[in-house]
Amino acid sequence: MSTTINPIVMKFGGTSVEDANAFRRVCEIVRAQKAKARERGIVVIVSAMSKVTDALLTSVEAAIAGETHAATESLENQFARYVTVARELAHPDKVATVTEAIDKARDEIAELLATLQRQPSARPLIQDVVVSYGERLSALVLAAALDNHGANAQYIDARRCIITDEEHGRATPFAEETDNHTTRELTPLLTQNITPVLGGFIGSSLSGATTTLGRGGSDYSAALIGAALDASEIQIWTDVTGVMTADPRIVPRARTVPFLSYEEAAELAYFGAKVLHPKTIQPAIVKAIPVRVCNSRVPEEAGTLIRREADTQEHRVIKSIAHKNGITVVRITAAAMLGTYGFMRQLFEVFERHRTPVDVVTTSEVSVSLTLDDTARLPGILEDLRQLGRVEIEDKRAIICVVGAGILTTRGIATQVFRHLENITISLISQGASSVNLTFVVDETRAAEAVSRLHHTFFETYGLDEAADLAARGEGELIR
Repeated sequence: MSTTINPIVMKFGGTSVEDANAFRRVCEIVRAQKAKARERGIVVIVSAMSKVTDALLTSVEAAIAGETHAATESLENQFARYVTVARELAHPDKVATVTEAIDKARDEIAELLATLQRQPSARPLIQDVVVSYGERLSALVLAAALDNHGANAQYIDARRCIITDEEHGRATPFAEETDNHTTRELTPLLTQNITPVLGGFIGSSLSGATTTLGRGGSDYSAALIGAALDASEIQIWTDVTGVMTADPRIVPRARTVPFLSYEEAAELAYFGAKVLHPKTIQPAIVKAIPVRVCNSRVPEEAGTLIRREADTQEHRVIKSIAHKNGITVVRITAAAMLGTYGFMRQLFEVFERHRTPVDVVTTSEVSVSLTLDDTARLPGILEDLRQLGRVEIEDKRAIICVVGAGILTTRGIATQVFRHLENITISLISQGASSVNLTFVVDETRAAEAVSRLHHTFFETYGLDEAADLAARGEGELIR
């Protein structure tokens, strides 16, 4: 079931709602967008205020350690932040209602933490409920602020829209149920020109238990809601101006990439571009919904537009360089691989049993190397893998991913990449699985240096077409 309203879905991250001034900027952005959207309508998804989720998780740890009173007290500053915003931005008639809801949340969290101390085995469920309050309170306060700024907003509990399985901490949404619930809850509001405001990152199971989608899941929430409503555009508002050519924290001269295809954006998100959650693109792809990444601090900047097609006007093949630290390489060597079939099935069944995703895979005749960024279940995985062959581990590695449409078919790309990394040990290379990326693994201590060198080569010296031609002819050093 779909709606013909085709709203714009706007998601605001934690740094976009870090204090009263930030909330005020969001109100101005939404009001301006609503004026432009007219009959399309607006849906707002919001994260917890910055640092609130970490504080809630810390309180859970303290409760398990038997320090329930300290855990509860540690959250007072966070509740006070929400109260401050409500008093500054909500209409005076609604301040009391909002602050009462915050007080109720305080009491409920205290009770949950006390229960957790008595029943630590209930942690997965209770932790999801406790952590969900960050987004729920943000949405409640933002709805009141927006309503007072002329946006005609209403808070909606996201748990009534996003329906998931029971995997607490990283739940998987059910697409059909989520579409149906979202349409039923939000369409009547949109037809009345009301702006629904929902917390991101949270959902509920079929049994009604609170679940969360994993850290950074508010982007995913926005994409799910957007897909359910056949949104005209999904906007991700953050504290950087779109997707950058590299992480600006290690490459100060990184700049915004104006356009990306879905495939390019998905690779960048998965391999470390933190401006997007890795799962954001998938629901948008299904409905061919454009995704725009914007900076809430400079809303006049265009940011990055992500759409089905690559930018045909862009002559630069490489669009961005992503990297992800904290990677572990697992290498399995087994003579049984030679000339047999079924080995790879057995290998990946191990990771399926332990519910652990694999990033990069390379193979030879008798060995397989793969990378993990989630090692929570590594001991059990290694025990099972040793039944298949000899296992070696390399930790503290980093994945570097060079992304751009045409990488696979443009001559000289790999030559240029590896020429400028010749004194950096590369332990694993993957090219060809995707037509838009070249991926490899280096020691974590050399990752920033490698990214900086590549950015200098492809974005700060020659244009890529010229660089590729030089490489193909074996001419020219791009870094003097």
